[in-house]
Amino acid sequence: MGRIGQRFAKRRAEGRPAFVAFLTAGDPSLDRTVEAAVDLDRAGADVLELGVPFSDPLADGPVIQRASERALARGVTMSGVLGAVRRIRERSELPLLLFSYYNPMLQYGLLRLAREAKEAGVDGALVTDLPPEEAGEWIAAARASGIDTVFLASPTSPPERLRQVAEASRGFVYAISRTGVTGERQALSEDARPLIARLRALTDVPVALGFGIGTPEQVKDAAAVADGVVVGSALVRFLEEHPEGDLGARVKWLTSTT
Repeated sequence: MGRIGQRFAKRRAEGRPAFVAFLTAGDPSLDRTVEAAVDLDRAGADVLELGVPFSDPLADGPVIQRASERALARGVTMSGVLGAVRRIRERSELPLLLFSYYNPMLQYGLLRLAREAKEAGVDGALVTDLPPEEAGEWIAAARASGIDTVFLASPTSPPERLRQVAEASRGFVYAISRTGVTGERQALSEDARPLIARLRALTDVPVALGFGIGTPEQVKDAAAVADGVVVGSALVRFLEEHPEGDLGARVKWLTSTT
């Protein structure tokens, strides 16, 4: 069991949900990403998803799209993200998950990426647009290097897709609370609870719920049904509006009800 699985197991034993934070790597800068990771660790975050900037982030809403555009304009690359991971690892043991589209990974080389990511200190990877039935090459490369493979499950996933997601996921399964793109919403989707129940019938791997969660009340609602809660757009937007703001305080506010 790697760092991600260990952190979820610890929180489960404590009767608490794991808090999974997402940031776009390189926005507002790679230096700030490193500092933000340290701040998140000190504030009690359990896992940090580092979004690899991509020119066509179809699964993301406008907040993360803008963050990717800013990071790309500053020249942030996969190599730069791995460099930031190395710097984070010098100061923190926070579990780290690369959050990427498949194209940047293919361009880098799957075997090379898995090897260098592990050496840098990455614990897992989630490939947004790669379904498990087409992920054999990546799963093999990741397993060989000891990288957890996290896959997405949506409310519209048929039973066979959910089974494949459950079998292919290590560390945790990322359950999408609703269909559509990332972004903050007013309330937690009614699709969340049935999806998590379907996944728990298939696997003992922890299930984290994300997409549309951005307030303490929504974090509390998500924590009532899932093993972990993922907050992305709300944190990315906070840094967009307050590049040097107190991200740790923001996380403590978000988790104040759990």
